[in-house]
Amino acid sequence: MTKDNKNEPDKYDHLLTLSNQVARSSVAVIDAMSQRGAVKGEEMSTLGKLRDDAVQIIQVVENIQQEKAMEE
Repeated sequence: MTKDNKNEPDKYDHLLTLSNQVARSSVAVIDAMSQRGAVKGEEMSTLGKLRDDAVQIIQVVENIQQEKAMEE
């Protein structure tokens, strides 16, 4: 079975873009919820971990995009 390598960069770029959008939206929603007092205290650590993970995704995607731009 052969792979169509022409589609791989498009899939990879789409994954990066989608991951970045989801991560940024997640951070925005969590920040808005916490500012409005919409979560219980026991939920804060879980949401904090989710927010930290989303920030890491944003940083990784930005690093990959910067490296890609430097190669072009």
